[in-house]
Amino acid sequence: MQRTCCFDFGNTRLKCALFIDREMQELLVLENDQPETIQKLINDFKPTKSILASVINHNAEGEILLKAHTKFHKLGHTSNIPFSTPVGKPETIGADRLAAVAAAVDLFPHQHNLVIGLGTCITYNFVNIQHEFLGGSISPGMQMRFRSMHEYTALLPLVEAENQFPLIGYDTKTNLLSGVILGMSKEIDGIIDAYALKFNNFNVLLTGGDMPFFVPHLKNKIFADPYLIYKGLYAISEFNNV
Repeated sequence: MQRTCCFDFGNTRLKCALFIDREMQELLVLENDQPETIQKLINDFKPTKSILASVINHNAEGEILLKAHTKFHKLGHTSNIPFSTPVGKPETIGADRLAAVAAAVDLFPHQHNLVIGLGTCITYNFVNIQHEFLGGSISPGMQMRFRSMHEYTALLPLVEAENQFPLIGYDTKTNLLSGVILGMSKEIDGIIDAYALKFNNFNVLLTGGDMPFFVPHLKNKIFADPYLIYKGLYAISEFNNV
């Protein structure tokens, strides 16, 4: 059995998914990126391969440990990936976006795929039937919208996201919830509809930590998978850690 650790160091949380062969077995949220944390994970999981996708300035000592104990790959614009990136500056593409697109190509090869990530930001990522990543767009995510309304006004509170709220808010909290969550849902549906005018047939894949708040409100058919990033990291690891 092959054991692979897929690390995702995002702006909000540090996570690691354990795969045994192609099946994801466990997902951990790491307390930090210190060497002792990485070493404990290595001791517990005993991985043979590892891959790291990071959008933060992480502790480089963790990479040294992973290189010493596993076949290690750090995801970047020079990585071997199962699609081409004919965008202006491939080195500027976030590791999380590369992983999400890799998962789409792995799950739905030779098809158009629109991958939408709901995290700190919303990312829209389109890869065509020829496996060319054409790019997409980025807009503020849910927490960013809640926080900006609180920080850029004198009286609006910072609210926590909830699933239950009315279309017509009856107080400040429900007005904010409806405005952000329903507003984002309509934005997402609108972007999907805009792509539908250009492409006759494509899959829509939705992922990210905020995904559960939006699935009930979307009218378009989607493939929702909270673990899409990790499945993409595993696919890229297999491309690079042979």
